[in-house]
Amino acid sequence: MNLWEHVVMGFQEKVLVIHGRKPVLESLNSSQEVVRVHISSRAAGKIVTEIENLARSSGIPVERVSDNRINALARSGQHQGVAADIRARRMQSLTSFLEQRTGRKYGSMVLVLDGIHNPANLGMILRSATAAGLDGVVVPDEGTAKIGAVVIKASAGVAFKAPILRIDNALNAVTLLRDARFDIVALDSGGESALKADYSDRIALVLGNETTGIQKEVMDICERTFSLPLYNGVESLNVAATAAVVSYILSSRRGEE
Repeated sequence: MNLWEHVVMGFQEKVLVIHGRKPVLESLNSSQEVVRVHISSRAAGKIVTEIENLARSSGIPVERVSDNRINALARSGQHQGVAADIRARRMQSLTSFLEQRTGRKYGSMVLVLDGIHNPANLGMILRSATAAGLDGVVVPDEGTAKIGAVVIKASAGVAFKAPILRIDNALNAVTLLRDARFDIVALDSGGESALKADYSDRIALVLGNETTGIQKEVMDICERTFSLPLYNGVESLNVAATAAVVSYILSSRRGEE
């Protein structure tokens, strides 16, 4: 399943672009909100006709475009002359998110990703955080995997409805969150037990790179450090596994309010 992110600048809502004949056809037959279908002027065949007819019968605009346009949308992978824009309604900028959640008493629980390079890990983090009902996952443009084919596959399609918050880099993310009166907490070794710690209702948990951890300048802004206790000689957990555990810890603490 080949997919790629396509950001529409200036819009609060953004779209993810999927490409490939089967993924586009599946999206048209699913509950995903298809905004537009792009078909190469050279593409032909039964499935292409089916895609075009299904889109038009559903009132979805269909554009016949050049191969260069399809290549630009797809960026990578085998697009087979077909792509589609899928609306990701919950994707927005971190700035926009914070503007909607002003006031110290406005409870919000988010994850901040700092250098998560592995797209499979990113996809699984998005799935876990969304399933746990977190308010947002900050996915910086710099130093983080792009929301593409592997990410969406690893998320099992949840990336389309994940509360993704975009910003240029992790340092600016934690700075904005701190200024918005969030408690900034690092998830790293040597911290107090995440299972026993006190959590505020306005908190940002920072997850670092799979190998090198959290950047020093980001860590300097973190006020506390939490860690998960490990037993039986296990030295560390995969970042996606850690994210799943802490997402549900946050969810459970919210349920106790």
